[in-house]
Amino acid sequence: MKNELIAKTLGANIRRYRTSLGISQEELADQCGLHRTYVGSVERGERNVSLENIVLLARALNESPSSLLEGLK
Repeated sequence: MKNELIAKTLGANIRRYRTSLGISQEELADQCGLHRTYVGSVERGERNVSLENIVLLARALNESPSSLLEGLK
């Protein structure tokens, strides 16, 4: 699986969970201690996200890290 597809799938899952909670990218970034532009670029699939940041994002979204990787095999 290409890195671009992995990043896009992760980003789409994060966006789906974030919008279902009704929070903005900025609010999510604040909860994670990340910059809002970083969260935006993650959601667009433009970043190769570290495991540490996947865990931070998952916690802020009240999800498991594995749920952010749904759809990947």
